[in-house]
Amino acid sequence: MDFREHSVVYFINPLLENYSRDDFEVYCYSDVVKADNFTHRIQSEVDVWRDIVGMENHSVVDMIRRDRIDILVDLRAHTSGGLRLPVFASKPATIQVTYLGYPNTSGLNTIDYRITDVLSDPYGQEHYYSEELFRLEGGFLCYQMPQGLPDVNEVPALTNGYITFGSFNNLAKMNPDVMVLWSQILLQIPGSRLILKNKSFRAKAVRERYLARFGEMGIDSERLELIGWQESMEDHLRLYQQIDIGLDTFPYNGTTTTCEAFAMGVPVITLCGVRHAARVGTSLLHQVGLPELIAESETEYMQVAKGLAGDLRRLHDIRAGLRERMLVSLCNAARFCERMEAAYRKMLLSQRSYNHI
Repeated sequence: MDFREHSVVYFINPLLENYSRDDFEVYCYSDVVKADNFTHRIQSEVDVWRDIVGMENHSVVDMIRRDRIDILVDLRAHTSGGLRLPVFASKPATIQVTYLGYPNTSGLNTIDYRITDVLSDPYGQEHYYSEELFRLEGGFLCYQMPQGLPDVNEVPALTNGYITFGSFNNLAKMNPDVMVLWSQILLQIPGSRLILKNKSFRAKAVRERYLARFGEMGIDSERLELIGWQESMEDHLRLYQQIDIGLDTFPYNGTTTTCEAFAMGVPVITLCGVRHAARVGTSLLHQVGLPELIAESETEYMQVAKGLAGDLRRLHDIRAGLRERMLVSLCNAARFCERMEAAYRKMLLSQRSYNHI
């Protein structure tokens, strides 16, 4: 795992900071080429730190076996830089688990479990995975709010006189179906605007291409704001102060972007799909107690957007209380650690029972 400034860090760090030191000993095998403040912070939290940068996979396997690891957790799988799956193929640990980084199966029968929840992976999805699905009660994610969060401001529409939608998701998730639906929402809500943020928008050619695409669907460029890279996390989060309602992408939902929106008081509308990547928004909205923002069809997605845009009192109430909702649910690290540690114990007990048979 790249233990550095990365979206996964905001979900693994609550576990590394809050695990039971009496019951668990945590080793981190770090592939960080260039360490940052997140790296040093994580290194100080765990019992043992192993730097495996540049090591051959077989040497990493030998190291893990010497460390006598009971449960080895993969956080990267097939994502960028995920070159360590051969380590898991060698089965150096008693139990092997994949979690967080990749929203699909590893494809390895040597990885025993994939940690998820019943909303992200309903029963009946098992045939899509080489791993056994271990569904955590209450949600498979725990988010750590960034330090130095800007204040949650009042609903921007109250001052602007119009609704501003927004999405800070990866451009690859903004497929033609997403753009068509978002355009239809803007056309249905007079005066509404859309803010999109992605580092690719630094390039004039990219901005012009997206403005042209939305223009083909009847959206004037004055109703769009395309924002590029921000120098700091605080600047990035402060942009949410301009947004009334977040729009989730589909069929690949946002995760970190949705949590950031929640932290800034911005409700997010999601379209619930069939597979894990299309259902993470559903899991997150259930955790913060806003299931009414989950749509089962594109038509319902539009209806939810129109209904919420037309109810400024509702937007005010959600915005005023959403960060607090997160703190007692999605950001409750102590409670989440208890559930995760119980899961680890159950995995080990199951393996011992199997070996005994």
